[in-house]
Amino acid sequence: MTQDSTTPPARPPRPWIGWRCLALVYDLWPVLALWLLLSAAFTAAFTFLGHHDPHENIAPLSALQIVLWIGCWLLTGLYAVLSWRTGGQTLGMRPWRLRVRARDGGHASTRALWLRFGVATVSLLAGGLGFWWAWVDRERLTWHDRASGTRMVREPKRSGPSA
Repeated sequence: MTQDSTTPPARPPRPWIGWRCLALVYDLWPVLALWLLLSAAFTAAFTFLGHHDPHENIAPLSALQIVLWIGCWLLTGLYAVLSWRTGGQTLGMRPWRLRVRARDGGHASTRALWLRFGVATVSLLAGGLGFWWAWVDRERLTWHDRASGTRMVREPKRSGPSA
C-alpha cells in the first residue's frame, strides 16, 4: 500500500516514560564509574600538589567540593552528549531501543544536545517534574524534549535471526 501526498508520514512511536526512567537507572552505573575515576584523579592531583591531606575528607560545601561536583556534572554531560551525538543513544537507552533525534527525525546538533542535558538536569533537580510532564503532554514530550527541539523515539524490533 502506498502513501498518498495528503497523508502525513507516520511518526516513530514515542517511548513510554517508564522506559526513559529505566534507561536513566541503567545509565547511573557508567556515570558512577566516571565519577569515581574523576574523584580519584581529583584527589590524587590535589594531594600531589599539597593542597589536600589524603587522610582527610574534602569539607562539605567547600570550594574544592563544589569544583568536584561541577566536574562530575560536566563529565556526565559529556557522556550523554557524546553518546547521543555519535549513536543517538546512551548505554542505558540501548536495551529499550530508545534514540534521541532532532524534531525533523535527523541527527540533533551538539548545541541542542547540551541544551537537552541542561534542561534535563533542572528537571531532575525539580523532583523529575519535567520527566513526569510527559504523562500529560499531548505528544508525550518532556521539558528537555520541548526546550531542545529533540525527540526520543523507540525503534521497532529488528526481525530475523540476528535480533
